[in-house]
Amino acid sequence: MKTMMLAFAATILLSFGAYVVLSNMGFSSADVQSAPSVRLD
Repeated sequence: MKTMMLAFAATILLSFGAYVVLSNMGFSSADVQSAPSVRLD
């Protein structure tokens, strides 16, 4: 049970870290998927 909780915690930390890094690099899905003619609010 302890190993499973550790794996859950590692997954949460890694996904949050990836979100922060990719957002700071400009690779968010809004930046990547938008075209010049699309208005994002």
